[in-house]
This record gives sequence, C-alpha cells and structure tokens, in this order.
Amino acid sequence: MQGVLSGFAVIAIVICVGYVLGRGGHLGEHGREVLTKLAFHVASPALLFTMLARADLSVIFSSRLLVTAMSTAAVAGVFVAVGVVRRWGVGRTTIGALCSSYVNSGNLGIPIAVYVLGDASLVAPVLLFQLIGVTPVALTVLDLSTGGAQGPLWRRLLTPLRNPIAVGSLAGVTVSATGLSIPGPVMDPLTLIGNMSVPAVLLAFGISLCGSTLPGRGPDRLPVLLSVALKSVGQPAAAWALASGVFGLHGARLLDVVVTSALPAAQNLYTYASSYGVGERLARDSILLSTMASVPVLVVIAALLG
Repeated sequence: MQGVLSGFAVIAIVICVGYVLGRGGHLGEHGREVLTKLAFHVASPALLFTMLARADLSVIFSSRLLVTAMSTAAVAGVFVAVGVVRRWGVGRTTIGALCSSYVNSGNLGIPIAVYVLGDASLVAPVLLFQLIGVTPVALTVLDLSTGGAQGPLWRRLLTPLRNPIAVGSLAGVTVSATGLSIPGPVMDPLTLIGNMSVPAVLLAFGISLCGSTLPGRGPDRLPVLLSVALKSVGQPAAAWALASGVFGLHGARLLDVVVTSALPAAQNLYTYASSYGVGERLARDSILLSTMASVPVLVVIAALLG
C-alpha cells in the first residue's frame, strides 16, 4: 500500500511541476517540444544503455518473462484487432496498442517493486522485454507508417538501427552480453545524461495538460477507453490466468507478475507519440487515466494476493 502511494506521489508531483511551468510559459512556447526531443534523442537512449549494460540478461529465461510476453501480446492483439476493424490507422493503432500493454516499469515500477514486492530486480524481466522486444518493433512500425523510413528495401530493414531508443537499448544489451567493461569516464557522463530522461518526460507530459480538455472525450474517446480498460483490467487478468493456470505460479511469484502487469501505461509512450506526430491525445489521455485507475487496482491485487 505504501509503495503504491509513494510511487504515484513522485510522478504526480513532477507532472504538476510541468503543468505549472506550462501555465506560466516559463519554458517558452516550444518548451514541451524541446523536452520531448531531449528525452527521445539524448536522455532516454543514454538511460537505456546504462541500465541494460549493467543488467543480468539471465532474467530473460524465466517463467515471469513468458507470462509478461503472453499477456502483453494478448491485450495488444485485442486493441490491434479493434483498430483494424474501426480503421484507426497504423500509427494510431500502434500507439493505442502500446498504451494497452506497455507498463511503467521504470519510474513507477521500481518503487512499487521495492515497497510492495520487496525486490527492485523483479521488474527487470518486464523492463528488458519491453526495451529489447517491444520498443524496437513498435518504433519500426511507427517509422514505416509515418514516413520516417524512405528509400530502398535494405534501408527500411535497417530502420531500428537509426532509432536512438532502439540503438541505446541494443548497445546496452550487447555490452551486458559480451561482458565488456565500460570505463568510468565514459559511463559516468552517460549516467548523468540518462538521469534527465524521466524528469524530462514527466515535465513534458505535465506541460501537455495545459489547456487540454477532460481526458476520454472527443474523437479519441473509444480508443482511449479501450486502451485504459485493457491496461488496467485486461492485462493483469490475463497475467493472473496465465501465471496460475498455465505456469502454476502461486504465492509471491504470482503476486510479482500480476502487480507488474497492473502498472499503468508508461509516460515515455507520450514521447513516442509526440516524436512521430501521431496519437498524441490518445497517448496522453490513456496514460493519465490508466495511472489513476491503477491505484485502486494495485491496492486490490495486493490485498487479494499479498
């Protein structure tokens, strides 16, 4: 309970600071765009590289990862199916699928893992799966669907290698897998730059709320409500069914996978949407509403399975 409230309080405060900055115009009319570009092109790649370079990749081969992968695919698949039927477009559907399944395993998942689950490393399988598997694929689809990748086929196939988020993630995995030792004079500046990522994303998100209408309204109402329902209820329910019914997990291990799957949509999804100029309101509203909804959901899960 304390971990849930603590993690949300940190995020809420930083978002509120961003909102105040936006209302006062302290960063100018392009403040949000600058913060978004800083996070996407510089800070986030540095953060992902430093985190994955030190990660234990053995966590990939675990039942927790299989549950995460299968529950992610299940809810994302539902959103994609609806998006195809409703003709929401490739880019918008991709953003919505991410909002339905991509959990906030970093700035919210870590404190909740510490205070609720008792071990910060328990979010590592989710974090690695999202960074190594989901992010490169999703950003490649966005590149191709929004015209970010042009030219011959061989150039389009190399799209992931031109995306800063994917490059940072893959470089970190390579360092960890090969056991290379990065000297302090190189790693320390990257760590310092990477520490700007989460605050920049949250501040940009807060600025985006200035002058906006109430979430869950307008032309994006249906995709927003669908993504929030899938993220807040569908994914933890799928994780519980898979973990207990298929993999036979129980006790603390069952609690681990269900709690991490119930985390809200990650704030960096708004950065992706803003960077590609597609589904920005969908991402913003889905993140906000799923974050609000996840508080009672996480409290109930902790009470029932804890």
